Amino acid sequence: MTHTPKPPRLLIYEPSYRAIKHRLEGLGIPLTPVVVDEQGAGAGDAELGWFCPRLFGSGAAPAFTEALLGASSLRWVQSSAAGLDNPLFRKLCERGVRLTSSHVQAPAIGDFVLAGVLDHFQQGPVRRKAQEDGEWRRLPFRELGGTSWLIYGFGAIGKAVARRARGFGAQITAVRRSIKPCEDADHVVTVAEAHTRLLDADVVVLAMPLDASTRGFAGEAFFGAMKAGSVLVNVGRGGLVDESALLAALDSGVPAHAILDVFATEPLPEDNPFWSHPHVAVTAHGSSAGSGVVPRNGDLFMENLQRFLDQQALLHEVSMSDFGQA
Repeated sequence: MTHTPKPPRLLIYEPSYRAIKHRLEGLGIPLTPVVVDEQGAGAGDAELGWFCPRLFGSGAAPAFTEALLGASSLRWVQSSAAGLDNPLFRKLCERGVRLTSSHVQAPAIGDFVLAGVLDHFQQGPVRRKAQEDGEWRRLPFRELGGTSWLIYGFGAIGKAVARRARGFGAQITAVRRSIKPCEDADHVVTVAEAHTRLLDADVVVLAMPLDASTRGFAGEAFFGAMKAGSVLVNVGRGGLVDESALLAALDSGVPAHAILDVFATEPLPEDNPFWSHPHVAVTAHGSSAGSGVVPRNGDLFMENLQRFLDQQALLHEVSMSDFGQA
């Protein structure tokens, strides 16, 4: 008697299931969806899982996470995040579950960084205040052409920022482990070498992952080496920055401005001084909230699902070494 294997079960959030149901059916391969609703009901054991963008911050996230950790037969999970600092991901890898990450946020974050720097250089707040007051003012502004950018972390996000800034004529120095030349950067240096470049950088972008070796990376010495009039942009993780040291540095005038999308504590507490600081632009971890991110994540999931079912190499597969130091 021939044994017919049961269709693999896929743990999936109900809003995302609705969005790709027709594509799953079009695979021609039987799957059993284990659909978790917006209250977290319906979670159960599964071999496959998709931690989709809509799950982050949703009421279903705790139940979905618990189901993944409790799934005895779990074999593969697609994350919609680029970072690996969520403890869930390490736990899954430690159990031998295959994990793939996502880098489809990069175009949105690239747009976000350029928009923030342009707004500062072009005195956006002053312009808007002048309009509000009905005041006819011809304001000078700083051009991006010829500025020097130092980008820490030159993965998909760092490269997306670099390509956009270079389109405006900026000079790019990439900071990464490998100093192999990169077509998206004018110069490539190591972290140790980058410290001497801070004094020449007009814009410093933090797009590196957070682990034990990078926590508090940007501290007093870092800010003390920055250039007068420079801009700091953090789209990595809040823990990369010593926030007390940054506040002191901003009060002293160097850097002149900080564009902060991520913080050590999120949501940012109401009494946090960053909210009202005159030289800070605060956003709510929204640099990846671009209109194309959810559709691109769906495309990536479907691509990796097909690869998994066909026993092909997965895109952006994570290994334990990617988590850095414990």
